[in-house]
Amino acid sequence: MNAIAIDGPAASGKSTVGFQVGRSLDFVFFDTGVMYRAVAWAILEQGISSADSVSVGRVAGELPISVSAPRRDESDGRQATIQVGELDITWSIRSSQVDSIVSVVAANSQVRQELSRKQRLIGLKHGSGAGGKSGVVMAGRDIGTVVLPEAPLKIYLEAPLEERSRRRYREITERGKAADLSTVLDDMRLRDQVDSERAVAPLRPAADAHRIQTQGITVQEVVGRILALAADVLGAGPASTGDKDFPLEGSQGIQ
Repeated sequence: MNAIAIDGPAASGKSTVGFQVGRSLDFVFFDTGVMYRAVAWAILEQGISSADSVSVGRVAGELPISVSAPRRDESDGRQATIQVGELDITWSIRSSQVDSIVSVVAANSQVRQELSRKQRLIGLKHGSGAGGKSGVVMAGRDIGTVVLPEAPLKIYLEAPLEERSRRRYREITERGKAADLSTVLDDMRLRDQVDSERAVAPLRPAADAHRIQTQGITVQEVVGRILALAADVLGAGPASTGDKDFPLEGSQGIQ
């Protein structure tokens, strides 16, 4: 199986790094977090409380979420296009309102059961080469421990809370939205707590994960380390040289 699992807390660099690793190897990149964000967005739209576990679970089971590569006319920096039915919610799921409840939604056992099952099927399909690419890079919080524990290469990205909060603050403000750094910090601290302490699939590195500290280094340095591991573990080499070197900060869409 050609599969790379990338896990870590919010704004540790999973989607930015995973996207570039996938592109370099010509693997499918799948950020599983967008599915939880889509459910969070949907319950906000429907006026459902995140504490109503039964209703939230029902929404997760019924919501027609699709994830696809950006079209040529979608040049707004997105890594993928997220839709519910025909509605494009790619940027709607990045709101502060979604941020504030997504960990509670993700801790819902029925939500995790519904979405983990779908994610696993996607991972197995693309990891076996049946999806048109030779492998898959999956990013999330429980890929290496729950969704795809048989992935031969597991990565766990880390960065201090303060650094991750600054990244998220930059990401929000650079999209032209108002944000308060102290509020972002408090929200992220709570999110870390919920993610780490939930009863079902808590955030933690897999026992055989390679842990990488992302503070103070560039995306390409992190990508380079993962590509070196991919060459050793998977025998997979880069299909392209990737983009220019840049810092791991919000302007590059760190998630």
